[in-house]
Order: sequence, then structure tokens, then C-alpha cells
Amino acid sequence: MAKKVYSDSFYTVQVKVLLDKIYGHSIIKDSVLDRAIAFFENQTKVQQKFEQFNEIKVSLEEKLPNVSSKELVICRQSLKQLELKVAEYQQLLNIEKDKRHQHLLEICCEVVNLTESEDFSECDRKSAQLLGTVQLLGPTQGNKVSDINQLRKPLYKAILCCRLLDKLCIDEIITDPYLNEFLEGIKPGQYQKFGTLKPEQYKHFITMVKIPIVMAAILQDIGYYHPDVQAIVKGENGELDNYCALEVKERKALLQIKYREMIKYVNEGIGERTYKGNSKADREIYNKNELKKTTFIKYLLKCSIAPKSGIGNLLKVPQIYASLILSTKPSYNYKLLPKVYIVLQQNAERGACCKSVVDALHQITGSYPQGFGITYIPTDPNGKLTDRYEYAIVTQLNPPNLDEPLCRSATKNLTYISYGQDITVPLACNLYHFETVNKFSRISKKRLNEILQLLASNYQERKELDLIPRCWRTEDYFSTKVNQKLWDKRKD
Repeated sequence: MAKKVYSDSFYTVQVKVLLDKIYGHSIIKDSVLDRAIAFFENQTKVQQKFEQFNEIKVSLEEKLPNVSSKELVICRQSLKQLELKVAEYQQLLNIEKDKRHQHLLEICCEVVNLTESEDFSECDRKSAQLLGTVQLLGPTQGNKVSDINQLRKPLYKAILCCRLLDKLCIDEIITDPYLNEFLEGIKPGQYQKFGTLKPEQYKHFITMVKIPIVMAAILQDIGYYHPDVQAIVKGENGELDNYCALEVKERKALLQIKYREMIKYVNEGIGERTYKGNSKADREIYNKNELKKTTFIKYLLKCSIAPKSGIGNLLKVPQIYASLILSTKPSYNYKLLPKVYIVLQQNAERGACCKSVVDALHQITGSYPQGFGITYIPTDPNGKLTDRYEYAIVTQLNPPNLDEPLCRSATKNLTYISYGQDITVPLACNLYHFETVNKFSRISKKRLNEILQLLASNYQERKELDLIPRCWRTEDYFSTKVNQKLWDKRKD
């Protein structure tokens, strides 16, 4: 049997590179995560440096009243030189901060470019493609699931935040003074028609609202990687499993440190970009807008801890959703992903988030996450269920019926295909539902084994699969370039 050749489409490569830029690890340590870790590790050194400067300054100032005029001149010169050294060191720190900010900004702009369009249906298609690709690129079983899911969550969450923001604005579920400032003059129902807005107004909304939201989503968990937090989750000597549940006292300490260091990183590690130009008027406007954006990011992050019914839900609800879909827990079970909204509704009932925002996200995603493998029974021309099941992949957002996913078929007549039809899988045909399984269980075991032999790639896999699978694992299918064009527009 010929060895399978794995390759990727240009888009898939682009997404892989983007994931690496955000929370990836590399030799050159150039990701958002790597830069944050370097910042955290360097803080002690920076603090010691400023303490040394201060000690020298205090020592020189104490000498001033008791020295000769000649020594006084020397002391004052030393103080001036010290001030220059402090300014130079601070300038060096500011340059590094600007580099981190610019790097993060470029990544956020790339996320926006991959998900935004002046046409809302295109926004949905692009976002579905990015969410689906992130989901399909990761394993659904094995010992690497937790590590890979941990690194994929920030991007996944950022995409959801963008689409949820649109939904909240269109339906006026949440109003906020900051949002209202940039939506001024936009009538209800007009928000979703960006083509009717002035280009500069749309661009300003992206710059002042959406990019800060993407930044907040990416930075929300950055404090987790502070050395003090890592010491709690991994142990002083790295002897612990960092994905295991913590005691209440440890978890409380972790959350406090994580939040404190996240805010510190926003302030000192990212901050506001330095204006580059000679116009005083432009500088004032620029600095004012930069401060607004940073203040909004910190406000979102703070409000997301206990959002009640406010704008903090814009981060909190996608955070919970992403933590379940891309779970890092040892109990991760791919088959349970469509149950995510049961947990989200429970969180809303406990007051951890707002029910109306949970419902809004549910309307966007439907009950099945993008990239999830659906097994369904096709019908014959008379509408009767056939004696076989086929595979499909969830590929579209905003399904009219939350429990009937919009998919792209991956098999036809029990044969894998690379360019399937866009289909809606009704409840009565979806094998995820036990009622459908009961109808299909009348099929003989021999026939079921015949189907399994055609759809499973090898004998070992067949042994592990249910005769009537509720869903299917899609990563092997998606690993080849020809099967990665699930979102291409069909010309039927």
C-alpha cells in the first residue's frame, strides 16, 4: 500500500503560522507567548536595576549637604549622568514594549483580516473557515491533546468574540458607553450593513473596538505563564501535571496572580504605542486614542471576571465555550463537544455569565462546533432513510435550527470525496441522537461491518469504532491538502 502523503493548502499553512505567532514556541522565541514569558522572567532584573539606580541616587543626594564646593560639582555631575542612564534604560524598555505592541497589533490585524468583511455573510463564512481549521488541525485523542488545545484557545476565542460582538450590537443585547461612542449615528438594524456606513467610520470601529477586543482575547490568559503561576500548576520542581485540578486555596492564589500579572503585562509589557511624527496636534489625538484602547482592554479583562449582565460577557462566554471545545482536562471527550451549551447554561444559572449572551453565542455556533464530524443517514428520493450512513463536517455558522448543523459532506456512497455538497443534517438523520440510532439499529451487523470497513482507514481503527458511530474523528481526513477546501464556494 502506498504511503499517504501529507500536505497543506496555502490557507492551512497560513493558519498554522498564525497559531505559532500567538502561543507557539520556537527557537527564536518570537511568539506573543514567548515574548510575554521573556518579559515576566526579566522583571526581577529590571526591578533590581531600578533599585540600584535609586540606591546610587540616594547615596549621592545624602552627600550633597556635607561636601566641599569642588566635590559638590562632581556629585551633581554624577547625578546628571545617573539621570541619563536611567532615561536611557527606560528608553530601552520602551523600545522593547513598542516592539511587543507592534507584534501583537500585526497579529490582531491578521485575525481581523481573516474574519472580517463588509458583507456579514462573508464574515460568517470566513470566521467559520478559521474556527473550523483551528479545530480540524488538532488531535481529538492521545497525550498531546491538552498541550495543543491550550495553545489554540486564544485564537479560537478571539474569532468568537468578533462574531459575538456583531450579534450583541445587532440585537442590542448589551449596550456600553464605549461601544456607543463608535456606533453613534448607526440606527438599529443598520449595523449589519457596513456597506451603508462611511468607510472611515467602519475603519475607526475596527481600530478602536474590534482590534482591542482581539487583543484582550489573546492576552486574557497570558498571566498563566508567569513563573509564580507555573510554580503552582507544575510544582517547584515541575513534578506536577499542570492540567490537573487544584485545591481551592491554590486555585484562588493562581487566579489572583494570573490577573495581577496579566494587567501588569498590558500596562508595562504592551502599553500604548509611541507616536512617531512631528505634529503636536496629531500626537495628542494619537495618544488619546491609544489610551482609550488600552483602557478599554483593561476594562474588558476586569469585567470578564464577574461580568453579570455587562460587556465582560463578550470575553467570558467565548472563554468558557473555548475552554470546553478545546479542553485541556484529562477527561476530554470529543463525543461530548455538542453538549457544550448544557455547561454554558449551567454557568449562566450560577451567575458566572449572562444567559442572553450565552443564547446569542448559541445562535451563532449552533449546537455543533465548527469542524465537528457528523455521521448521518442519507435519504432516498422518496425521503426514506437508506441502509447506510455517511460522513459530513460542520462548516457554517448561524444554522436556522440550532440542532441541525450546516455541513459539507465528506463521503458519498461510502466513499471519501474531497469536494462534497453543502447539506443540512436534520435531527431525524443525525446519528448523534439516540432516536436516530434506534431507527438505524435494525440494520444487520454484517451490513454495519461492511460500512465500517469502507469508512475506516485501517483494521485497528475499525476495532475501536462503534458499529453505529455517533460522530467521526476528522483530523485524518483533513490532513491532506485536497480535503482542506471545505469552505470553497461550490458552482453546482
